[in-house]
Amino acid sequence: MTTPAELPYVKPDGIAYPDAPWQMVGSLWLTVFRLGHKARSPDGSLRPKGVYGAAFVSYEEGSPLTYSELLVARALPASDGKGRKVSITDIWVDSPASVAGGRELWAIPKGLCDFDLESSHRGPLSSTSWSASLDRRPIASASFRDVSRAAPRLPFKGSTFQPALPEGGGDKGAVLQGSSKALPARARWDFAADGPLGFMRDARQLASFRMASFRMSFG
Repeated sequence: MTTPAELPYVKPDGIAYPDAPWQMVGSLWLTVFRLGHKARSPDGSLRPKGVYGAAFVSYEEGSPLTYSELLVARALPASDGKGRKVSITDIWVDSPASVAGGRELWAIPKGLCDFDLESSHRGPLSSTSWSASLDRRPIASASFRDVSRAAPRLPFKGSTFQPALPEGGGDKGAVLQGSSKALPARARWDFAADGPLGFMRDARQLASFRMASFRMSFG
């Protein structure tokens, strides 16, 4: 299964997206992993060792675009001169407008896939299950349990650095900042062995969080 970052992207006719920055609301489920050695993904690309984050995201009503997202990002080492940033290496959404905007505005290598999301609540406890697939072939699935909806709202800020995509446009960056209700979560992930994130099966899970009801400016 080829990753979206490997192929040039041609925007379909009639696809439009919001101007930057995007003012987004929703929830994010994130797990931090450590990949202790270089790993080759099923498509043949070599992934460097380091700290990675894998996340499912739901962008909800109140956002200029509403869609689901699966991403993997690598923390860039401070020695590379780019400061404390992450680079999104793999990402899928279910919105063609988000694909076009992400690639053209910020060189984020978005592709399309299908998602399933189930969530239930009992008091402050939330239980959530996600899965992502492409052409009925699984990419990844995860389940989470957390009480983040009861957390106080706190600010956050970060930034991305993205190398140029095959279709050109040069290196690009973005700033994300906002606030959310965030607390640690219990999480279990499964990455399809023959899928584009198969290299993550060798990574050690470090910690998981949920950011509930975030309000975020991206771009």
